[in-house]
Amino acid sequence: MSIAATNDWPLHQLDIKNAFLHGDLKEEVDMEQPPGFVAQGESSKVCRLRKSLYGLKQSPRAWFGRFSEVIQEFGMKKSKCDHSVFYQQSEVGFILLVGYVDDIVITGSDSKGISALKSFLQANFQTKDLGMLRYFLGIEVTKCKKGIFLSQRKYILDLLTETGKLGAKPCSAPMVTNTQLTAEDGEPFADPEMYRRLVGKLNYLTVTCPDIAYPVSIVSQFKASPRTTHWAALEQILCYLKGAPGRGIWYRNHGHTGHTHIECFSDADWAGSKIDRRSTTGYCVFVGGNLVSWKSKKQNSLSFQC
Repeated sequence: MSIAATNDWPLHQLDIKNAFLHGDLKEEVDMEQPPGFVAQGESSKVCRLRKSLYGLKQSPRAWFGRFSEVIQEFGMKKSKCDHSVFYQQSEVGFILLVGYVDDIVITGSDSKGISALKSFLQANFQTKDLGMLRYFLGIEVTKCKKGIFLSQRKYILDLLTETGKLGAKPCSAPMVTNTQLTAEDGEPFADPEMYRRLVGKLNYLTVTCPDIAYPVSIVSQFKASPRTTHWAALEQILCYLKGAPGRGIWYRNHGHTGHTHIECFSDADWAGSKIDRRSTTGYCVFVGGNLVSWKSKKQNSLSFQC
């Protein structure tokens, strides 16, 4: 997204129909005869699968293996850093492709190459051209000449409706300053499953809301046995989201004056946890002045100074 915004490249979206059915199985897999299709006199026999099916554990791996082979036949190369990203560079221009199961996004400067890639995919799989990218995996994409804006407004509103916080009073911060939660604070929460489900949904929301990354990392530490104080911290995050559900990330088109340098920033609170004295580390990475990666995580180890 940052590269597409900086270079003002178009974003194309494709959908592959019945993706898992295209996967080739590399191992022998047997299955029971499906209900309604039992061979007469041979009900004790099983079927040997030659293609992957939905519901089969091997299907995602089989499908992605088949997709990788086909896309590399076109001349695309697989990224060594992210196997879901493929690229092609030629004298004409550059093509980038990212795939998540059956959702494909293509961008680049080679318009003819992109059209040829679409035709190639259509010839090998049954694809549907969804036009310019507008909505991808719950993320709303708005593109203009000045850049690209990503948000999860509908996702947030659905989350607030589900939790009954749509009419809650908004607050200005996702967590009270200097909050120190521990595993023994408050009474046990009545519905731990709801707590875990909500934390998981908030974790996905950090894709476009880096400002809640730290408080979400804190409440994630108590999923095993949540308490009422931990739930109150979750409600604080929801009230913060209620204040501006359309908040997101802006990838700016810097034009010819911009740069594509990679800049990284990190910090730690130095033994900030009262429970085990471990530090919480936060970092963010910018490409061409646009935020592309961030995280807030409690460190796995504890160091001592002698």
